[in-house]
Amino acid sequence: MKNRCSLKIYLGIVLIMIPLLEIQSQQSLSAKKVVKIADENMRGKTSEADITIKIIRPTWSREMNMKAWSKGDDYSMILIKSPAKEKGTVFLKRIKEVWNWIPSIERNIKLPPSMMSQSWMGTDFTNDDLVKEASSVADYNHKHLGKESILEKECYKIEMIPKPSAAIVWEKVIVWIDVKDFLQLKAEFYDEDGELVNIMNSGEVKEIGGRKITSKIEMIPIDKEGNSTWIIYNDIIFDKEIDDNFFTTRRMKQIQ
Repeated sequence: MKNRCSLKIYLGIVLIMIPLLEIQSQQSLSAKKVVKIADENMRGKTSEADITIKIIRPTWSREMNMKAWSKGDDYSMILIKSPAKEKGTVFLKRIKEVWNWIPSIERNIKLPPSMMSQSWMGTDFTNDDLVKEASSVADYNHKHLGKESILEKECYKIEMIPKPSAAIVWEKVIVWIDVKDFLQLKAEFYDEDGELVNIMNSGEVKEIGGRKITSKIEMIPIDKEGNSTWIIYNDIIFDKEIDDNFFTTRRMKQIQ
C-alpha cells in the first residue's frame, strides 16, 4: 500500500514537472535564437523555390513569376521568368555584394547599400527584403517583448534593433514567431521617427519540400491605401547541394 502511494505521488510530480520543463525550455531560448530558428526554417541550408509575386494597386494588378536560390546568409539569386518585359532579369547577392543583370541592355550593375531600401521591381518589398543583404540574425540586436496570439497561435513577440554597423533603413522591426513551429507570422517595420511604415503578414502554413512553411507573405504599406504585394511559394526544394560558384556574376548571364 505504501509503495502504491509513493508511486502515485511520484507520477503526480512527473506529470506536473513535464509542462513546467517545457515552459522553462521555451523561456530559456534567447530572442536571437528564436529568430535564427525561424529564419532557418524558411531557408534551410540551401533552397530552390518557384515563386509568384502579385502586385495589387487600387486600379490595377500584375503578376511576376520567378525562381530563387539561396545558400545560408551569404548567397542568393533571383531569376525573373515572366512577364516578357522583365524576363531574364537577375539579382545576385554574394557575401555583401548585390548585383543586377539587365538583359535588355546587357549590363550588370552593382547595387550600392543606399539602394537596398528602394522598391524591388515596383513592389512593396525593398531590394533588401528580396536579396537579403542584411541578416535578420547577425545585423540586429534582439529582445523579447512577451507573447501574443496571431491567427490564434501563440507567438514570441520580439523587438529587433539594427546594429550601428549595419546599413539598415529601419529604426526597429517587431516580429511575431509561432512558439510551436517557429514560423514568423507577422512583422512591423518602423522608420527613424518611430512611425509604423510597413506590415508584413505571413500565412497559409503548408508542408512544402518536406518542411512546414508559410506559403503566402503579404507586405502592406501603411500610407498607401489599397496597395499590397504578395509573395506566394508554389514549390520549394530544401538542402539540395548548391556550389558557391553557382552564385557568380558570370552565371547571372547564363542562367535560365
